[in-house]
Amino acid sequence: MTVGPRGTVRTASYFGKDGLVVIERVADRFGVSKAQLADTMGVKPETFHRTARANAPKTQGRVTEMVEIVARVSDWAGGEKQALAWYRAEPLPAFGGRTAESLVKDGKAGPLRDWLDHVATGGFA
Repeated sequence: MTVGPRGTVRTASYFGKDGLVVIERVADRFGVSKAQLADTMGVKPETFHRTARANAPKTQGRVTEMVEIVARVSDWAGGEKQALAWYRAEPLPAFGGRTAESLVKDGKAGPLRDWLDHVATGGFA
């Protein structure tokens, strides 16, 4: 793992040599189909049928945020697949019961990362 700005954790194996997230790698590592991954990210499954769409800034931004958040919680969740399950289903009281998935889909990954940093440093959930 490498650590980026603001303590963002990135799992290098998700990224290609061009610095973009390789969608197939993410789906394989999480044990989901590309259609399931698209649903988790809040994009249409057809997005992954064309390289230009999969590599578009919006798609790459959304998948990068998801990967970063899942990587942050994977140690205490028991692994990447468990972290993805948490990401998709665990209601977060600090966000009115919304899941991490719904927050990222609504463009609120920044506040979620800040909250995870707060919890990681001993703050109350």
